[in-house]
Amino acid sequence: MAHSSSTFRRRLTLGSLSAVLFLSVGAAFAAGGGGGGGGGSGGGGGASDDKTGKPITDMTTCDKGYVWSVKRKKCVKMKADAMPDDDMANYAWVLTKAKRYDEALEVLDLLHDPATPKALNFRGYATRKLGRTDEGIGYYLKSVQLDPNYVQVREYLGEAYVIKGRRDLAQQQLDTIKKLCGTSCEEFEDLQAAMDGKDES
Repeated sequence: MAHSSSTFRRRLTLGSLSAVLFLSVGAAFAAGGGGGGGGGSGGGGGASDDKTGKPITDMTTCDKGYVWSVKRKKCVKMKADAMPDDDMANYAWVLTKAKRYDEALEVLDLLHDPATPKALNFRGYATRKLGRTDEGIGYYLKSVQLDPNYVQVREYLGEAYVIKGRRDLAQQQLDTIKKLCGTSCEEFEDLQAAMDGKDES
């Protein structure tokens, strides 16, 4: 779509944010060029599409006021009916990984059902990254209540507890993650790293 002056594509290799490549594109891209990137979204465990269960790999972002349509392969005007809720939530997640947290919240505000486990998790993540940790924890807890087996939100909840100095509560989340996916899954490793004083996701 020619309305958007530039589009940036983020390509991420599995488990790493180091391979990020921004490409500037014009009308040719808006006409339908380009897709996503590699698997995963770096530290913190890659989010998954609720419909397919597959990791979100297309990390393309658009200018403010537009959202990236994976199906149509172009930026479209940001509005509630621009895409299905799940695709909108996925795009909000992509914006959080681009550190565009306020914009991610704006996209989540457009969801017809903003109270799904994934939407609440992504809202909690963006809110926490904006420094509103207690508010973020509230969203995480709502997400966990809806889906106790949602491993990623438990990782992020544990990291929020680390920020608050509540290592005991973070350990509870780590123990639950261990039961759900073992000690070799990315969520366990990232929360353990945060508890060990390394950068949290």
